[in-house]
Amino acid sequence: MRILLVLALILPVVPRVEASGLLKPGDSFPAWSLRDQTGVKVSSADLAGKTYLLWFFPKAMTPGCTAEGRGLRDEFADFRARGVEIVGVSFDDPVTNAAFVKTEGFPFRLLSDESHKLAVSAGAADSADAPVARRVSYLVAPDGKIRRVYGSVNPTSHAKDVLGDLAHP
Repeated sequence: MRILLVLALILPVVPRVEASGLLKPGDSFPAWSLRDQTGVKVSSADLAGKTYLLWFFPKAMTPGCTAEGRGLRDEFADFRARGVEIVGVSFDDPVTNAAFVKTEGFPFRLLSDESHKLAVSAGAADSADAPVARRVSYLVAPDGKIRRVYGSVNPTSHAKDVLGDLAHP
């Protein structure tokens, strides 16, 4: 009993992580490292020097997420022509994301934020207890700073909305 009391006094208290809201254009996007649908670790350092669209989606193979993913897939060549990498993020595990990629023929990676840490730090979830991420996207510039925030995403027009913004910076 005495040991437990001593441990309670000397061990650090880990605070519950709460989101502080969406990040803003000009903010540095948080560093991250997550597994993709093949189980390979992908990190923000891997994308340094590139522009990328990081889109949080609530759940693989649901109607809204499928519509959003299909839109990005269908406009993939235009994103590539503009030098933009597309990366999806959800709380789904890599196996579920792999099935989503295979079913929909997505040419981009889907990452698994199973700890919910990235979603919380980016304002796509209020806490690590959130059941799903919010539909939020960030356009991140080559220097790692946020170029554009999409806090209210229409799944059926998101790809075209982003491409329109890229055409008129």
